[in-house]
Amino acid sequence: MVKSVSPGELQAALREKARELGFVACGFTGAGEDPLRTERFEQWLGEGRHGSMEWMESRKGQRAYPQGLWPEAKSVIALGMSYAPDVDPLALEGDGERARVSVYAQGRDYHDVVKKSLKALARWLIEQAPESELKVFVDTAPVMEKPLGQAAGIGWQGKHTNLVSREHGSWLFLGAIYSTLEFAPDTAHRDMCGSCRACQDACPTDAFPSPYRLDARRCISYLTIEHKGAIPEEFREALGNRIYGCDDCLAVCPWNKFADAAHRHIKLAPREELTAPRLAEFLAFDDAGFRQFFSGSPIKRVGRDRFVRNCLYAAGNSGNPALASQVEELRGDPDPVVAEAAEWAAARLNPSP
Repeated sequence: MVKSVSPGELQAALREKARELGFVACGFTGAGEDPLRTERFEQWLGEGRHGSMEWMESRKGQRAYPQGLWPEAKSVIALGMSYAPDVDPLALEGDGERARVSVYAQGRDYHDVVKKSLKALARWLIEQAPESELKVFVDTAPVMEKPLGQAAGIGWQGKHTNLVSREHGSWLFLGAIYSTLEFAPDTAHRDMCGSCRACQDACPTDAFPSPYRLDARRCISYLTIEHKGAIPEEFREALGNRIYGCDDCLAVCPWNKFADAAHRHIKLAPREELTAPRLAEFLAFDDAGFRQFFSGSPIKRVGRDRFVRNCLYAAGNSGNPALASQVEELRGDPDPVVAEAAEWAAARLNPSP
């Protein structure tokens, strides 16, 4: 028989259980609509800044606020799990032999790690309150985790549009639990960016038309991960040696001085072979080799062709003639986008006299 506890006691116990399961941040907010949040979201979509991510618009009614997705929801439990890096994510900038992989993708697929902890927390909550219902989400459903995280007090949306925590900087994976229980809401976190514009100035492709607004169509993370087909030539040089995602706007955030890799979930530790990988090894991937190497990694979802496309742009930017023979071979790749990227890279490595 479950011992009866007050709502306040349950809320406090839930925070403690979340910590036990690897979450470094836990906050609560309501599930109703926030008109200003909805207005900003619709404006962003209306300006087309979501690029080819059609799923953002097709389910905008569900994404705008929690009860739009699940009318029975009363509260949202916002959770953050640290993936703070051990080393400077910008350390490999300009390296002609090495590739840069976004910190979040250097370890195991965060969807699996975060969702496992979310489900464990959800089971615990159902045991405490069997009459309740809930749903868990991590990044793959129409849920606005970042503004909900700010509303729940676990951080604020910085000028780079990502959540920033005073304790954990910009390195948080976010999850959410929608619940039919009514929890006391936490105070929304106030904006603490001040006059700082480090993230805006660091962006290689000027993806921020103004602070707090991101044009995904110009974002290297979008271009290397979400964008299908050839990346527009105007952005290729700015990619540098980034082959999957970009950390620049996150890495320069001054609040990261408080982030500590010791707080990172043990299952999110980076794979050594992805912290400073050699471009030459990645350019040699066929489909089977790519799938085997990236088994259990979030990188696997982009597929071999898109990944090698990115590596070819990096090769073209490398100034490294040792990569020329591999690039030349890929000019005959069956995938036309890969072949075109190889043509571009070859021209960069062997410019006409």
